[in-house]
Amino acid sequence: MNILPYICVLLAAVLWGTVGTTQTFLTDGINPLTIAMMRSAIGGGTLLIIAICLRKIQFRHWAWKYTFFAALVMALFQPLFFTSVRLTGVAIGTVVTIGSSPVFAGLIDWLYFKNRPTRTWGVATVLAIIGCVLLFVNKGEAMVNPLGVGMALCAGIAFATYTHVSKALMEKEEALPAVAMTFSICALLLSPIALIYGIEWVGQSANWLPLLFMGLFGTSIAYLLFLTGLQKVSSSSAVTLSLGEPLTAALLGVFLVGEFLSVTSWMGVAMLLGGILVITFGGRGGKGKEIIAT
Repeated sequence: MNILPYICVLLAAVLWGTVGTTQTFLTDGINPLTIAMMRSAIGGGTLLIIAICLRKIQFRHWAWKYTFFAALVMALFQPLFFTSVRLTGVAIGTVVTIGSSPVFAGLIDWLYFKNRPTRTWGVATVLAIIGCVLLFVNKGEAMVNPLGVGMALCAGIAFATYTHVSKALMEKEEALPAVAMTFSICALLLSPIALIYGIEWVGQSANWLPLLFMGLFGTSIAYLLFLTGLQKVSSSSAVTLSLGEPLTAALLGVFLVGEFLSVTSWMGVAMLLGGILVITFGGRGGKGKEIIAT
């Protein structure tokens, strides 16, 4: 089995995991949605310029339907996730969103695309979700707000949907122009929200380096890796591998920001890592004929 596509997806998750730590270097009081818009604009805009210069985009024959759909669900994911965290706390909002994404991806893969999930995917996903719960169990304030939980579930559906739509997009377009077009449109869709909250903080020189890192590494390179790996990895397996994001964020928090992890959280780290290793080395994931045993 060629594990390179799995490594590409995992490296994408690692880069996403650096975004939270990078945000701590921004000035205080910035609305997360404006950060998401600027990150998308820098990441997508940079690749769009490169793609146009390389003549990688044929606007008249572009797969507009898949691109707009991918941009829309990614633009929806941002406010859904951040609002859920605001309503129900960091721990529950993060666990429900990130933990539900692989489940929704597997269901979409099974019910819509008729790809039965394998035992390997099932074991890896269960390990990763339990690890995610243990990792965040002592983080943030936990408030079981039904609306917040509902929005977190919708955010999970949005990310799972983005993955499936992007896989379809990759059958028609190359990774670089696909990421460029998707996130440029995503930035345009988020711009009204950003204008409401204000983007004057962008003019402060202290924010330039973190913004560039989040845009170029946390968006451009990360999603290029993700879509490149997605060409050979099933959508459900790719979403499970994306749980490397909270794993990376937790470890960076410990070693760079000085955060403390309890014994329970370290158990979560171990289970997350175990789930990632299972799906990377245990099989091709999500494409087999063998259904999970119940």
